[in-house]
This record gives sequence, structure tokens and C-alpha cells, in this order.
Amino acid sequence: MPYPIIDSHCHLDFPKFNRDRHEAIERAREAGVVGMVNSGISLKGNRMSLELAEKYEDIHAALGLSPDIGREGREEEINAILAQIEANVEKAVAIGEAGLDYQDCKTDAEKEYQAASFEKVIELAKNFEKPLVVHAREAEAEALEMVRDVDTVVYHCYSGPLETMKEIVDAGYYISLATLVCFSEHHQALAAEVPLENLLLETDSPFLSPRKGRNEPAFIVDSLPVIAKIREIEPAEVAKAATENARRVFKI
Repeated sequence: MPYPIIDSHCHLDFPKFNRDRHEAIERAREAGVVGMVNSGISLKGNRMSLELAEKYEDIHAALGLSPDIGREGREEEINAILAQIEANVEKAVAIGEAGLDYQDCKTDAEKEYQAASFEKVIELAKNFEKPLVVHAREAEAEALEMVRDVDTVVYHCYSGPLETMKEIVDAGYYISLATLVCFSEHHQALAAEVPLENLLLETDSPFLSPRKGRNEPAFIVDSLPVIAKIREIEPAEVAKAATENARRVFKI
């Protein structure tokens, strides 16, 4: 019996779904997925996220700006994305993903560009009172200091230190664990500690598959028995908590 679950972060707009996007959505529904938050990260991705949300009632658009675009500091592209988000914000359940990714930053200037663009996205989330979906890699604590004035924050695909996760939770924010939890000891340690009332689940598909090949929203169900075993509770309880949290955060 499938447990109703929401995939709080996926990228169905990505080219890896071009050959079977509709079929992947159908497989998710058959697996028990009752909602998918599709996160845009570019002009094209945001546009496709809006189109998917228009076409499918169980897909919801989040409009974002990739940290990679921010790192490059191309003002014309960044400003176009910010204008796009603002123009379509009422059709979105969240703003993001956006944030800091120090893994690929080679210089302090790139970090500064990234932070400057992230700050502009943060302001949009505050001004429009939308949840902010944060991408933070090797910069989880730095991102937290930047977002503390935002009411609702989701750390998508959280992979940082346990200590920073506790600070995020103490601030009243949410931790979204990806299907990495199925095979990563670090993510399993995070799953053991995050309070259920702060937990979201995601695939981040097409990445991070718990099975061979491409990830897809249907595979989020693989996380449920893993987290349930770690916490010594039933999979249904994990699904119920994560789904209720996603509905509250994204108002879906």
C-alpha cells in the first residue's frame, strides 16, 4: 500500500526527462506521490516549471536562480531571472532554489557575486512573503546568517554538518533530505537527528538516485523505510510528517 508523500524538490524540467516526462509523473502517482515541487534554477527552467504546474495539478512551481549563475556574476541574466520571478511570484509556491555553493567557487570574487545575487532573491522572498528554498553546499552556516529574517526557509538536499542542521532547526526552519539517505551514512546520521516536525523529503531528481541510473519522483518512497528504521517508527509516520510539513510550507 503506497504512503501518500510529497516530493518537495525535483527538476522535471531537466532534459533527462524529455523522453518520458509524462510517464515519470504517472509512475510517481502510482508510487503514492501526491505532489511534486518542481524547482527552477534559470530563465528556461522557471518557465518550464510554470508550464508544468499549469498542466498538472499535482506539480507546483518554485522559481529560483542557480548559485552557478550567481557565481558568474552576469548581471543581465541575473536581473532577467529576478524580474521573471517577481512577475510570476503569485503562481509559485516558493522562491528558490537559490543560495551559496562554495564547492565550485575558485575566488573570493565568485563568492561575493554569488552572495550578492542570493541577497536579491532573499529580498524577493521577504517582500512577497514566500518560502525560500536554499541551496547551500560547503556554505550552510554562511547561508543561515543571510536568511535569518525570512519567515519560512527550506534547506534543500541538506548535506552539511549536524551542528549547523541543529542551528537551522532551532531557527524554526526546515531540513529537506534527499534520496541520498538511502546510501549515505552522513545523511542517515542527519535523519536520526532532525525533528519530524522540521523534516521534508525530496528526490532532487534527476540526481541522487537510490536505484541505478536517473532518479525520478517515484523513487522518493525508497527513503521511507530507511528513515523509519533509523528512527524506529513506521514508514507511514515518516510519510505523514513529511507530507504535512510540505503542505504547510508550500500551502499545497
